[in-house]
Order: sequence, then C-alpha cells, then structure tokens
Amino acid sequence: MQTTAKHLFASIALILFNIIIISLFAKDLKAQKVIGPNVIAYYSTGRPLAIDSFPIEKLTHLIYSFGHLKGDSLYISNARDSALITQMVGLKSRNKNLKVMIALGGWGGCKNCSEVFNRQEGRKAFAKSTKDLLDFFKADGIDLDWEYPAVMGYPGHQYLLEDKHNFTLLVEELRKTLGKKAEISFAAGGTKNCIDSCFEWNKVMPLVNRVNLMSYDLVSGYATVSGHHTPLYANAQQELSADFGVKALIAAGVPPQKIALGAAFYARIFQNTTDANQGLNQPTKFLKGVPYKSFKDQFTEEKGFKYYWDDVAKAPYYYNAASKQFVTFDDPKSIALKTKYVIDRKLNGIMFWELTEDSYQNGLLSVIDETIKAN
Repeated sequence: MQTTAKHLFASIALILFNIIIISLFAKDLKAQKVIGPNVIAYYSTGRPLAIDSFPIEKLTHLIYSFGHLKGDSLYISNARDSALITQMVGLKSRNKNLKVMIALGGWGGCKNCSEVFNRQEGRKAFAKSTKDLLDFFKADGIDLDWEYPAVMGYPGHQYLLEDKHNFTLLVEELRKTLGKKAEISFAAGGTKNCIDSCFEWNKVMPLVNRVNLMSYDLVSGYATVSGHHTPLYANAQQELSADFGVKALIAAGVPPQKIALGAAFYARIFQNTTDANQGLNQPTKFLKGVPYKSFKDQFTEEKGFKYYWDDVAKAPYYYNAASKQFVTFDDPKSIALKTKYVIDRKLNGIMFWELTEDSYQNGLLSVIDETIKAN
C-alpha cells in the first residue's frame, strides 16, 4: 500500500511538473515577437533635421539616398550628408532593430557605373571603399541603385550588354569584402525589359538580402499615354503592375522571401490633350511630382480635382476635367492593399520612395504599420 501510494504521488508530481514546464514554454513562445515583413524607407538628402520627426519605430530599414562614385570609390559628397548618415545610425537608440544602409546611384546618379564596374580593379576599389564607409558610420549595408545595367537608363549614360554579368561580379566582390553579416540589396525596375535583361538572377540572389522592386514610375516621365504609375494589378489597358513584377521575378527564379514590393509616397501629374475616360489612357505628357503630404492641399474639389478608384488595378487617381490634368499615386487604401499583398504572399517586405514625402504623423508609413499589426 505504501509503495503504491509513493508511486502514485511520484506520478502525479511528474505530471504536474510537465504541465508547468509546458505552460511556461507556451507562454514564452507567445511572448516571442512575431517577425513580420520588412518596412524599408529610402530617405533622400537635403533635410537632415526632419528625420527625427518621422515614426522611425515603424521601420526595419532606412536607406540614405544617395552616395555616388568618385573615381572608383563610393563617396559621400558633403559634410551635411555625412551628418545625416550619422543621425540615421543614431536613430537606433529609438529602434534597436533598425538597419541603416547607404544607397549608390539613383536616377541620373550612376553615370560612371558601367565603366567602373566593367573593370576588376574598379569593382575591388568600390567594395573596399564601401566597407570603409560602412565601418566609419557603423552602418549595416549597401543598396545598389544602378539604373540600369545593360539597358538604357538616364539619357546619355553608358550601358553595355556586359553590365549584366559585371553586376554579378560586383555583388560577388561586395559580399566577399563586406562579409556575411552586412546587408546587400539592389533596386530593380519593374518593367519587363529590366527584369529580363539587367540581372543574372540565379547568380545574384543567393548573395543578397533582397531586391527592391521599383513597382512605381511604371508610367514614366517619358510616357505619351496616361495610366497608373504604381498599380497593384494590371488592367485591360496596362500590363505593368506590382503583381506583374512580382510574378516575373518569381518566374525568373527569385525567391518570394527576397522580394520587397515598391510603393510610391508621391503622385505624378500628367497633362492630357483630350478630356475623356476620366483622364485614363489618353494622350499626355508628364508635368511634375507631388509628395503625399501635399495631397490634401493640392488635390481638392475646389481646385477641380475629382477622386476615382480603379477596382481592377486597385489604384486611385484624380482627374481635373477643366485643366485636363490626370494624377496617379498611392494612397492609404492602395498602400493597405499592397501591404496585405506582401503579407499574403510572404514577400520580404514593402519598400517605398521616399520618407521625406510622407506626413510626420498618420501618414502612409502608419498605414503600413497598422496593416501589418492587423494581419
């Protein structure tokens, strides 16, 4: 009887112990932070003090835009921009998980990229200078915005068929020089021409953290017909879209978890020549860009602008029938849908151009953050 009681007591104690351990383990799992998609902001130069006013806590990555080439080296052109990068890195005190990166190039900012990266010594010098700058600023990585390898980009800039392979060699040199911990990303145009012709996807993607898909400016400043510059989906008149770019990258062998989808924190205004179809798909010419923070003041009914929504493309637009001005952009509704698209398809994240064009509070970045938390 005593032996049986002892065994029974021991069994009950063991069961209780296991229940406590499992309960604590489950509580610990519940407490662990769920890792969501990356939220990646480009930040252009010129307003170094304003960066403190944005909700940096809602970002995972902040990209200084842009460094350029001086000779064969990555170069920050002035003391103001050096102070800006230092300030960006200092924001880690508010967001300990923030990654700060330095971008090379941009539209019109990569005039000598084809020539420099065509040479082994050029690639080596660039990689060394990049490491030196990242070490100096205590930054986390490099983002390559060469627009574009192997296809025509900024008018007058050299482009060669060899650029496609030289880009791979450049990334190989950067990874070797920077090591495994540094982040390396690059921007890719969302057009079929760029996706098909600019990069050796199977060779480059294993070496980088992500590709930033520029699924904006799909109706460019050279367009002669109006359309959505940053739609989520294609419609009957326009093939190019964010969804088109993502599917094309996946078809090229790019893992979804390495694709960051692009969003636009600005509008593009086009001047149409006819007043038809609420401005869509009409002969046009580009006028200018407008930051999101200025939408409420600029695109009012009093000024003649009427809001429309393309439910196929999931894209908003304004049209002013009196002035024949067509406005294409992202807004809270389209940004929320893009963020949900990223979550549902398990993409790497959502990136946008650019943070200085957002409102300081309750802007498009907040919409991204709220959508992630709700899903």
